[in-house]
Amino acid sequence: MPAATTTKSEKTLKGKEAEDRVVGYLREMNRPFGAADISANIKGIVSKPATQKILLAAAERGEITQKTYGKVQLFVANQADLEDLPENKRQELSTEIQSLAEQNRELNMKNKALQQGSIRSMPTDADLLTNITQIRTKVNEALSQLEPLRQGAPMVTQEELCEMETSWKKYRAEWILRKKIFKELWCSFTDQLPPSESQDLASDLGIEFDTEEHVELEKLLGPGAMTSYRRRA
Repeated sequence: MPAATTTKSEKTLKGKEAEDRVVGYLREMNRPFGAADISANIKGIVSKPATQKILLAAAERGEITQKTYGKVQLFVANQADLEDLPENKRQELSTEIQSLAEQNRELNMKNKALQQGSIRSMPTDADLLTNITQIRTKVNEALSQLEPLRQGAPMVTQEELCEMETSWKKYRAEWILRKKIFKELWCSFTDQLPPSESQDLASDLGIEFDTEEHVELEKLLGPGAMTSYRRRA
C-alpha cells in the first residue's frame, strides 16, 4: 500500500517522536501490520523506510514481535506487555456479550417467524391456477363485449341519444312527482308516531327510503345527465 503524503499541517516526525508514534500505533491497534501500512495509516508523518527501521530495531530489542511470511514482514505488539483488563471491566464485557447474544437470539426467532408467516400467506400452486383461470375468463368476457365494435357494429347515433334523454326527462319528472306525493302522505300518517314506530311501520310495509348512495346517484343523473354523454363532432 503506498504511503500517504503529508499535509502542510502535519510535520514529518524523526528520532524519538517517530519511534514513539510508530510503536505506539502498533500497540494501540494490537494487530499485525507491515511498515508500509503503518506509514500510510499515520498519514505519512513517518516515512516508509524510517518506519521499517524503527520496527526492526524495536523487534531486536524485544519490544514487538516480528513475523516473516515469504518476502512479507509483519510486526505485532507483544501480547505479554499489554495490560490485563480489570475484573470489573471484564464483567461488564461479559454482561454486554450475554445481552447481545440474547438480542441476537430474539431477532433470529422473529426473523424465522416472519419468514414462516410470509410463506403461509403466499398462495399455493392450485390457488394460482384458479386465479389465472378466473382472470382469463374475465378477459375473454371483456373481449367478447368488444367484438361487435371490432366487427363494425353501428354505434348509438346522436338522434338516438336525444330520444333517450327526452324519455329520461319524462320518466324522471314522473318519479319526482310520485316521490313528493309519497313523502306528503307518509308524513301525515306518521306525524304522531315515535321515530322507532315509524321505522317499524316502514319495515313492515316493505318501504325503502333513499340512502346516501341514492342521493349521490340522483345528483349524478340529474337534469342534463344524458346530454353530457353526447359525442362531440
